[in-house]
Amino acid sequence: MPDMLSLLSHFARHLQGGITEELLRYLAGAGGVAALVWLGGRRLAHRKIQTRRASTSDVLREVRQSLWTIMVFAVVDLLTVALIMAGVIAMAHGPASAITIGWQIVALIVLHDAWFYWMHRALHSRALFRATHLAHHRSRTPTSWAAYSFATGEAVCEALVIPAMFLIVARIAPVEPLAAFIFLGHQIARNAIGHSGHELAWSGFTRSLLTAWLTTTTHHDLHHSEGRYNYGLYFTWWDRWMGTEHPRYHDRFEAVATRPREQATTIGVSPLSE
Repeated sequence: MPDMLSLLSHFARHLQGGITEELLRYLAGAGGVAALVWLGGRRLAHRKIQTRRASTSDVLREVRQSLWTIMVFAVVDLLTVALIMAGVIAMAHGPASAITIGWQIVALIVLHDAWFYWMHRALHSRALFRATHLAHHRSRTPTSWAAYSFATGEAVCEALVIPAMFLIVARIAPVEPLAAFIFLGHQIARNAIGHSGHELAWSGFTRSLLTAWLTTTTHHDLHHSEGRYNYGLYFTWWDRWMGTEHPRYHDRFEAVATRPREQATTIGVSPLSE
C-alpha cells in the first residue's frame, strides 16, 4: 500500500507539472504570436489573409477549448512518464553533443509532420470528422489561440504521438531532454503562426528551392477556409506527394505577400458565411 500511495503521489505531481508546462507553452506560443499581431497593428494589416475577422466569441471559444486540450495533454503525458519509469523509453542524463541534440530535433519534427498529415486526413473522414475535428474547424477564420482548440478525441490523437516518437528515437540513442524541449517549443510556435491569420513570409517564398518545402500561414489558413486541401503541419511534402495541396495556394499566397499597405484586407480570401 505505501508503494501504491507513493506511485499515485508521483503521478499526481507529474500531472500537476504537466498541466503547468502545457499551459505555459500555450500562453507563450499562442499569446506571443497574438501579441506580435496586435503590436504590428496597421503595419501588418495588409498581410491579413481573410477579409472576415474573428469575433471576440470566436477567440473565447478557442481559448476555452484549448484549456481543455491542455488538460487532456497532461493526462496523456502520464503515459510517457510511465514508459520512462518502466525503462521502455530511455532518457539521456548529463551533457550531450550538439550533433545528438540536432539530429533528435530534426527526427522529432519530421516524424511529427508525417503523423500529423495522415492523422489529419483521417480526422477529415466522414466517420471521424464530427466527433473529433469539427471543434477545431469552427474556427473558419482562426487566430493563434486556436492552436490547441481540439475536441477530446483529436487532443488524444495529437498527444499519443509524443511517446511513440520518443520510443522511435530512443531505439537509436536515449532521448535528450533539451531536444524534446526545443521540439515542443517549435511545435507550438509553428502551430500558433499557422493559425495567426497574417502572412509573414515574403514574396517568392513558396516557389524558392530554399523555402518552398515549408508551410506558410496562408497554407493552413486555406485549410480552415476551404477544408479539402493542405493537411500538412510543418512541410509541404506530403500535400505535394499526395495531391492535396490547394490548386491556387501559390496565387493566394502571392496575393497577400505582395499586397500594398494601402490595400489592407481589401484583397484576399473571400469571407465565408458564419
